[in-house]
Amino acid sequence: MEVIRGPESASFGMGDASRVGEARRHAATLAQRTQMDEVHAGRVALIVTELGNNLVRHAKGGVLLIALHEEQRAIEIVSIDRGPGIPDVDRSLRDGFSTGSTPGTGLGAVRRLADDFHLHTAVPDGTIIVARVRAAAAPKPQHAASVVAAGLSVALAGEIVCGDAWAIALDGGVTSVLVADGLGHGPDAAEASRAAVQVFAADPMAGPRAQVAAIHTGLRSTRGAAVTALQLDTGKSSIRSCGAGNVAARVVSGNSDRTLLTQHGTAGVQIRTPEEVTMEWPPHAMLVVHSDGLESRWDPQRLMPLLRRDPMLAAAILLRDHSRGRDDSTVVVLRRAD
Repeated sequence: MEVIRGPESASFGMGDASRVGEARRHAATLAQRTQMDEVHAGRVALIVTELGNNLVRHAKGGVLLIALHEEQRAIEIVSIDRGPGIPDVDRSLRDGFSTGSTPGTGLGAVRRLADDFHLHTAVPDGTIIVARVRAAAAPKPQHAASVVAAGLSVALAGEIVCGDAWAIALDGGVTSVLVADGLGHGPDAAEASRAAVQVFAADPMAGPRAQVAAIHTGLRSTRGAAVTALQLDTGKSSIRSCGAGNVAARVVSGNSDRTLLTQHGTAGVQIRTPEEVTMEWPPHAMLVVHSDGLESRWDPQRLMPLLRRDPMLAAAILLRDHSRGRDDSTVVVLRRAD
Protein backbone atom coordinates (compact mmCIF):
# COMPACT_ATOMS: atom_id res chain seq x y z
CA MET A 1 0.00 0.00 0.00
CA GLU A 2 1.24 3.45 -0.94
CA VAL A 3 0.68 6.52 1.27
CA ILE A 4 1.37 9.85 -0.42
CA ARG A 5 1.67 12.97 1.71
CA GLY A 6 0.77 16.09 -0.22
CA PRO A 7 3.57 18.66 -0.42
CA GLU A 8 3.29 22.34 0.33
CA SER A 9 3.81 24.56 -2.71
CA ALA A 10 6.05 27.61 -2.46
CA SER A 11 4.40 30.58 -4.18
CA PHE A 12 6.26 33.16 -6.26
CA GLY A 13 4.24 36.08 -7.57
CA MET A 14 5.83 37.19 -10.82
CA GLY A 15 5.57 40.93 -10.32
CA ASP A 16 9.07 41.60 -11.67
CA ALA A 17 12.03 39.77 -13.19
CA SER A 18 13.85 39.36 -9.85
CA ARG A 19 11.19 36.89 -8.76
CA VAL A 20 12.21 34.53 -11.56
CA GLY A 21 15.65 34.21 -9.99
CA GLU A 22 14.13 33.58 -6.54
CA ALA A 23 11.94 30.82 -7.94
CA ARG A 24 14.87 29.25 -9.80
CA ARG A 25 17.03 29.23 -6.64
CA HIS A 26 14.24 27.61 -4.65
CA ALA A 27 13.81 24.95 -7.31
CA ALA A 28 17.57 24.31 -7.24
CA THR A 29 17.37 23.73 -3.48
CA LEU A 30 14.59 21.19 -3.98
CA ALA A 31 16.61 19.46 -6.71
CA GLN A 32 19.52 19.11 -4.29
CA ARG A 33 17.24 17.72 -1.59
CA THR A 34 15.95 15.00 -3.89
CA GLN A 35 19.50 14.33 -5.18
CA MET A 36 18.72 15.12 -8.79
CA ASP A 37 21.70 14.89 -11.12
CA GLU A 38 22.91 17.97 -13.01
CA VAL A 39 20.96 17.13 -16.15
CA HIS A 40 17.60 16.85 -14.41
CA ALA A 41 18.28 19.86 -12.17
CA GLY A 42 19.17 21.84 -15.28
CA ARG A 43 15.85 20.88 -16.86
CA VAL A 44 14.03 22.16 -13.78
CA ALA A 45 15.95 25.45 -13.89
CA LEU A 46 15.14 26.03 -17.56
CA ILE A 47 11.44 25.27 -17.04
CA VAL A 48 11.19 27.67 -14.10
CA THR A 49 13.06 30.38 -16.03
CA GLU A 50 10.96 30.01 -19.17
CA LEU A 51 7.62 29.93 -17.39
CA GLY A 52 8.60 32.72 -15.00
CA ASN A 53 9.78 35.04 -17.75
CA ASN A 54 6.61 34.37 -19.74
CA LEU A 55 4.54 35.42 -16.73
CA VAL A 56 6.59 38.58 -16.13
CA ARG A 57 6.44 39.69 -19.76
CA HIS A 58 3.02 38.64 -20.95
CA ALA A 59 0.60 37.71 -18.17
CA LYS A 60 -1.61 39.40 -15.59
CA GLY A 61 -1.41 38.21 -12.00
CA GLY A 62 1.20 35.55 -12.79
CA VAL A 63 2.24 33.09 -10.06
CA LEU A 64 4.62 30.11 -10.05
CA LEU A 65 3.93 27.33 -7.54
CA ILE A 66 6.83 24.93 -6.94
CA ALA A 67 6.65 21.73 -4.89
CA LEU A 68 8.75 18.65 -4.19
CA HIS A 69 6.98 15.28 -4.23
CA GLU A 70 9.39 13.30 -2.09
CA GLU A 71 7.83 9.84 -2.63
CA GLN A 72 8.15 10.17 -6.41
CA ARG A 73 11.34 12.29 -6.28
CA ALA A 74 9.66 14.78 -8.57
CA ILE A 75 9.57 18.56 -8.76
CA GLU A 76 6.30 20.09 -9.89
CA ILE A 77 6.01 23.58 -11.35
CA VAL A 78 2.58 25.12 -11.83
CA SER A 79 2.23 28.39 -13.76
CA ILE A 80 -0.98 30.32 -13.13
CA ASP A 81 -2.11 33.62 -14.62
CA ARG A 82 -5.24 35.72 -14.99
CA GLY A 83 -4.98 36.50 -18.68
CA PRO A 84 -4.88 37.25 -21.48
CA GLY A 85 -4.83 33.57 -22.47
CA ILE A 86 -3.15 31.96 -25.49
CA PRO A 87 -5.13 32.37 -28.72
CA ASP A 88 -3.03 29.88 -30.73
CA VAL A 89 -1.85 27.00 -28.53
CA ASP A 90 -0.41 24.94 -31.38
CA ARG A 91 1.80 27.82 -32.48
CA SER A 92 2.94 28.56 -28.93
CA LEU A 93 4.01 24.92 -28.47
CA ARG A 94 5.94 24.77 -31.72
CA ASP A 95 9.68 24.33 -31.09
CA GLY A 96 11.56 27.48 -31.95
CA PHE A 97 8.61 29.77 -31.17
CA SER A 98 9.46 31.99 -28.19
CA THR A 99 7.44 34.73 -26.56
CA GLY A 100 10.58 36.65 -25.63
CA SER A 101 14.34 36.54 -25.27
CA THR A 102 14.36 33.57 -22.88
CA PRO A 103 17.01 30.84 -22.50
CA GLY A 104 14.72 28.16 -23.94
CA THR A 105 12.65 28.19 -27.06
CA GLY A 106 9.25 28.98 -25.59
CA LEU A 107 6.63 26.55 -24.36
CA GLY A 108 7.84 23.95 -26.84
CA ALA A 109 11.04 23.71 -24.82
CA VAL A 110 9.10 23.39 -21.57
CA ARG A 111 7.04 20.54 -23.00
CA ARG A 112 10.18 18.80 -24.24
CA LEU A 113 12.11 19.21 -20.97
CA ALA A 114 9.27 18.07 -18.68
CA ASP A 115 8.40 14.45 -17.92
CA ASP A 116 4.76 15.55 -17.62
CA PHE A 117 3.33 18.62 -19.33
CA HIS A 118 -0.25 19.88 -19.29
CA LEU A 119 -1.71 23.19 -20.48
CA HIS A 120 -5.17 24.72 -20.28
CA THR A 121 -5.95 28.18 -21.57
CA ALA A 122 -8.98 30.36 -22.09
CA VAL A 123 -9.16 33.83 -23.61
CA PRO A 124 -9.30 36.17 -21.74
CA ASP A 125 -9.38 34.24 -18.42
CA GLY A 126 -5.80 33.02 -18.46
CA THR A 127 -3.56 29.97 -18.65
CA ILE A 128 -2.57 27.09 -16.38
CA ILE A 129 0.61 25.12 -17.17
CA VAL A 130 1.78 22.08 -15.20
CA ALA A 131 5.30 20.70 -15.67
CA ARG A 132 6.91 17.87 -13.68
CA VAL A 133 10.48 16.60 -13.71
CA ARG A 134 11.39 13.33 -12.00
CA ALA A 135 14.87 12.33 -10.85
CA ALA A 136 16.48 9.68 -13.04
CA ALA A 137 15.97 6.93 -10.46
CA ALA A 138 12.51 8.05 -9.40
CA PRO A 139 9.94 5.26 -8.90
CA LYS A 140 6.95 5.26 -11.21
CA PRO A 141 3.80 6.57 -9.50
CA GLN A 142 1.63 3.66 -8.42
CA HIS A 143 -1.62 5.55 -7.91
CA ALA A 144 -2.30 5.83 -11.65
CA ALA A 145 -3.53 2.22 -11.59
CA SER A 146 -6.83 3.21 -9.93
CA VAL A 147 -7.07 7.00 -9.57
CA VAL A 148 -5.28 10.10 -10.71
CA ALA A 149 -4.85 12.69 -7.95
CA ALA A 150 -3.29 16.11 -7.55
CA GLY A 151 -3.37 18.80 -4.91
CA LEU A 152 -2.13 22.24 -3.96
CA SER A 153 -1.40 23.54 -0.46
CA VAL A 154 -0.36 27.19 -0.29
CA ALA A 155 0.35 29.18 2.86
CA LEU A 156 -1.32 32.49 3.60
CA ALA A 157 0.83 35.35 2.34
CA GLY A 158 3.35 36.29 5.02
CA GLU A 159 3.35 32.89 6.75
CA ILE A 160 6.37 30.59 6.58
CA VAL A 161 4.36 27.37 6.64
CA CYS A 162 0.94 26.21 5.49
CA GLY A 163 -1.54 25.30 8.21
CA ASP A 164 -3.32 22.79 5.93
CA ALA A 165 -2.21 19.29 5.01
CA TRP A 166 -3.46 16.43 2.86
CA ALA A 167 -2.63 12.83 2.05
CA ILE A 168 -3.92 9.91 0.03
CA ALA A 169 -3.41 6.16 0.33
CA LEU A 170 -3.91 3.56 -2.38
CA ASP A 171 -4.63 -0.12 -2.00
CA GLY A 172 -5.77 -1.73 -5.24
CA GLY A 173 -9.10 -0.21 -6.24
CA VAL A 174 -9.61 1.60 -2.93
CA THR A 175 -8.26 5.10 -2.30
CA SER A 176 -8.40 6.91 1.03
CA VAL A 177 -8.13 10.71 1.20
CA LEU A 178 -7.63 13.13 4.06
CA VAL A 179 -7.63 16.94 4.04
CA ALA A 180 -6.93 18.74 7.33
CA ASP A 181 -7.14 22.46 8.07
CA GLY A 182 -5.41 23.40 11.31
CA LEU A 183 -7.28 25.98 13.34
CA GLY A 184 -6.04 29.43 12.33
CA HIS A 185 -2.78 29.54 10.41
CA GLY A 186 0.98 29.49 10.99
CA PRO A 187 3.18 26.89 12.77
CA ASP A 188 0.60 25.85 15.39
CA ALA A 189 -2.01 25.21 12.69
CA ALA A 190 0.58 23.25 10.70
CA GLU A 191 1.38 21.13 13.76
CA ALA A 192 -2.30 20.15 14.08
CA SER A 193 -2.83 19.34 10.39
CA ARG A 194 0.38 17.33 10.18
CA ALA A 195 -0.61 15.39 13.28
CA ALA A 196 -3.87 14.52 11.52
CA VAL A 197 -1.95 13.21 8.51
CA GLN A 198 0.27 11.16 10.81
CA VAL A 199 -2.78 9.48 12.37
CA PHE A 200 -4.23 8.88 8.91
CA ALA A 201 -0.99 7.31 7.65
CA ALA A 202 -0.88 4.86 10.56
CA ASP A 203 -4.06 3.09 9.33
CA PRO A 204 -5.24 4.72 6.10
CA MET A 205 -7.76 2.01 5.19
CA ALA A 206 -9.57 2.17 8.52
CA GLY A 207 -12.55 3.92 6.96
CA PRO A 208 -13.69 7.55 7.24
CA ARG A 209 -15.64 7.25 10.50
CA ALA A 210 -12.79 5.45 12.25
CA GLN A 211 -10.30 7.92 10.80
CA VAL A 212 -12.11 10.98 12.14
CA ALA A 213 -12.53 9.37 15.58
CA ALA A 214 -8.82 8.46 15.73
CA ILE A 215 -7.76 11.92 14.54
CA HIS A 216 -9.97 13.56 17.17
CA THR A 217 -8.13 11.61 19.86
CA GLY A 218 -4.72 12.16 18.29
CA LEU A 219 -5.12 15.94 18.10
CA ARG A 220 -5.97 16.50 21.80
CA SER A 221 -2.59 18.12 22.49
CA THR A 222 -2.88 20.49 19.48
CA ARG A 223 -5.09 23.49 18.75
CA GLY A 224 -7.27 21.17 16.62
CA ALA A 225 -8.25 20.98 12.97
CA ALA A 226 -11.16 20.72 10.59
CA VAL A 227 -10.86 17.38 8.81
CA THR A 228 -12.60 15.41 6.11
CA ALA A 229 -11.77 11.76 5.40
CA LEU A 230 -13.04 9.92 2.33
CA GLN A 231 -12.70 6.47 0.83
CA LEU A 232 -13.22 5.89 -2.89
CA ASP A 233 -13.95 2.38 -4.18
CA THR A 234 -13.68 2.01 -7.95
CA GLY A 235 -15.14 -1.49 -7.88
CA LYS A 236 -18.28 -0.43 -6.01
CA SER A 237 -18.39 3.04 -7.62
CA SER A 238 -18.91 4.52 -4.18
CA ILE A 239 -17.53 7.28 -1.97
CA ARG A 240 -17.71 7.10 1.81
CA SER A 241 -17.04 10.29 3.75
CA CYS A 242 -16.94 11.67 7.26
CA GLY A 243 -15.84 15.07 8.49
CA ALA A 244 -15.80 17.64 11.23
CA GLY A 245 -15.53 21.31 10.40
CA ASN A 246 -15.37 23.27 7.18
CA VAL A 247 -13.31 21.10 4.81
CA ALA A 248 -15.66 20.80 1.83
CA ALA A 249 -16.02 17.94 -0.67
CA ARG A 250 -17.96 17.94 -3.95
CA VAL A 251 -18.48 15.34 -6.65
CA VAL A 252 -18.98 16.92 -10.07
CA SER A 253 -19.55 15.49 -13.53
CA GLY A 254 -21.31 16.45 -16.72
CA ASN A 255 -24.75 15.80 -15.24
CA SER A 256 -24.36 15.89 -11.47
CA ASP A 257 -23.04 18.10 -8.68
CA ARG A 258 -23.28 16.84 -5.11
CA THR A 259 -21.79 18.24 -1.92
CA LEU A 260 -20.75 15.79 0.79
CA LEU A 261 -21.96 17.19 4.10
CA THR A 262 -19.81 17.32 7.23
CA GLN A 263 -20.81 17.98 10.83
CA HIS A 264 -19.81 20.94 12.95
CA GLY A 265 -16.86 20.76 15.30
CA THR A 266 -13.09 20.73 15.47
CA ALA A 267 -11.12 17.47 15.67
CA GLY A 268 -9.03 17.47 18.82
CA VAL A 269 -11.32 20.00 20.53
CA GLN A 270 -14.98 19.02 20.31
CA ILE A 271 -17.00 16.93 17.84
CA ARG A 272 -20.17 14.88 17.96
CA THR A 273 -20.07 11.14 17.34
CA PRO A 274 -18.70 10.90 13.77
CA GLU A 275 -21.32 10.11 11.14
CA GLU A 276 -20.43 8.51 7.81
CA VAL A 277 -22.16 9.17 4.49
CA THR A 278 -22.05 6.97 1.36
CA MET A 279 -22.84 8.16 -2.14
CA GLU A 280 -22.47 6.95 -5.72
CA TRP A 281 -19.29 7.78 -7.61
CA PRO A 282 -20.32 8.30 -11.26
CA PRO A 283 -17.85 6.91 -13.83
CA HIS A 284 -16.64 10.27 -15.15
CA ALA A 285 -17.00 12.30 -11.97
CA MET A 286 -14.29 14.39 -10.34
CA LEU A 287 -13.96 14.62 -6.56
CA VAL A 288 -12.87 18.02 -5.22
CA VAL A 289 -11.88 18.43 -1.56
CA HIS A 290 -10.77 21.81 -0.24
CA SER A 291 -10.18 23.82 2.91
CA ASP A 292 -12.07 27.02 3.67
CA GLY A 293 -9.23 29.02 2.19
CA LEU A 294 -11.33 28.59 -0.97
CA GLU A 295 -14.85 29.90 -1.42
CA SER A 296 -17.46 27.18 -1.06
CA ARG A 297 -19.54 28.46 -3.96
CA TRP A 298 -17.91 27.87 -7.31
CA ASP A 299 -19.35 26.96 -10.67
CA PRO A 300 -18.63 23.31 -11.57
CA GLN A 301 -19.19 24.10 -15.24
CA ARG A 302 -15.74 25.71 -15.36
CA LEU A 303 -14.25 22.29 -14.64
CA MET A 304 -16.20 20.34 -17.27
CA PRO A 305 -13.50 20.64 -19.99
CA LEU A 306 -11.00 19.19 -17.49
CA LEU A 307 -12.84 16.10 -16.23
CA ARG A 308 -10.55 13.68 -18.08
CA ARG A 309 -7.37 15.74 -17.91
CA ASP A 310 -4.64 16.03 -15.27
CA PRO A 311 -6.41 16.97 -12.00
CA MET A 312 -3.80 19.65 -11.24
CA LEU A 313 -5.34 21.85 -13.95
CA ALA A 314 -8.67 21.87 -12.11
CA ALA A 315 -6.98 22.39 -8.74
CA ALA A 316 -5.05 25.39 -10.09
CA ILE A 317 -8.15 27.00 -11.62
CA LEU A 318 -10.05 26.68 -8.35
CA LEU A 319 -7.13 28.17 -6.42
CA ARG A 320 -6.77 31.05 -8.91
CA ASP A 321 -10.44 31.95 -9.14
CA HIS A 322 -11.75 31.16 -5.66
CA SER A 323 -9.01 31.70 -3.07
CA ARG A 324 -10.30 33.94 -0.29
CA GLY A 325 -6.83 35.42 0.20
CA ARG A 326 -7.07 35.51 3.99
CA ASP A 327 -6.17 31.95 4.99
CA ASP A 328 -4.09 28.97 3.92
CA SER A 329 -5.56 27.24 0.87
CA THR A 330 -5.65 23.55 -0.03
CA VAL A 331 -7.50 21.87 -2.88
CA VAL A 332 -7.22 18.19 -3.83
CA VAL A 333 -8.77 16.75 -7.00
CA LEU A 334 -9.21 13.07 -7.85
CA ARG A 335 -10.70 11.12 -10.73
CA ARG A 336 -10.61 7.59 -12.05
CA ALA A 337 -7.56 6.73 -14.15
CA ASP A 338 -8.08 6.33 -17.89
